[in-house]
Amino acid sequence: MATKITVNNNGSLRVEGEVEIYDAQGNKFDLAGRTVVGLCRCGQSANKPFCDGAHARCGFESQIVAFALPAPKPKA
Repeated sequence: MATKITVNNNGSLRVEGEVEIYDAQGNKFDLAGRTVVGLCRCGQSANKPFCDGAHARCGFESQIVAFALPAPKPKA
């Protein structure tokens, strides 16, 4: 099964499936066997990059509707 990412309205990115998450230095987060995690979008989580529900407390609002991206630019 492919990894599924859901952009939740007014909330997190819900990531489902087999996934590995790394920090900027290349260190892998230990997901403790989880196949579903929430990633913070509001920037207020005390547990970044993971969601801790802070979006509800800080009033984060974002309504996303799916759209098609333009084709990638050809490599030079």
